[in-house]
Amino acid sequence: MTKKTRELTNLSPKITDIQKKIIDQYAAANKTTKKQQIVLVGSSTTEIFPIETMQTENDLGLDYKIYNRGVRAMTTADLLKHMNTLIFDLEPSKVFINIGSNDMGFNISETELLSNYDEILTQIQTRLPHAKIYAMAYYPINTADDFGEEKQEHGKLFEYRSNKKYNAMSAKIKKIATQHGVEFINANAGLTDKNGNLRKSLTFDGAHMLPQGEGYQIVFNNLKPYF
Repeated sequence: MTKKTRELTNLSPKITDIQKKIIDQYAAANKTTKKQQIVLVGSSTTEIFPIETMQTENDLGLDYKIYNRGVRAMTTADLLKHMNTLIFDLEPSKVFINIGSNDMGFNISETELLSNYDEILTQIQTRLPHAKIYAMAYYPINTADDFGEEKQEHGKLFEYRSNKKYNAMSAKIKKIATQHGVEFINANAGLTDKNGNLRKSLTFDGAHMLPQGEGYQIVFNNLKPYF
């Protein structure tokens, strides 16, 4: 664990407590879930994705369920610590991964992010050799528009985050995925404006899409072919 990671953990006890509660809730829910289904794992952008509700409302006619196992503020290192609860206990047939944006946002080293991501794929392929894995491109963000927050708050949120950085890291994740024989997918078509930013109407803070907004419906539609 890097010095930066330790510092962040010490500075965010409330977030750590919330993460634990969420993971505990998932562990309890896992006792009654069906096996060989679909799971999405990631951080807050996954946690607030209402995909389980969307599956029901859109009546996809699927023979399986989609489970959301996103946890806010989660990093690649955090996911590695909780692989059993977030993935393996479900014994999924398909795993969609969108993790690492917080590593960048917390200024954790690129080397650590990529090494952890590689280990995540290795563990899944070892434990779930027949599962189909999808590594996802990072969602776009909007650092340009005003969302009513204080200038200092805006600066802190986007100090280490940018679409340029996200896109560059997505390309590196794609390379790791290819090395593992894992499919890399980009579900972002339709999310950006002419400048490549997340459309203002789709987000409440520039970094997260509105939970019940058009953004996640766009992502859902883009993911349908992979379900």
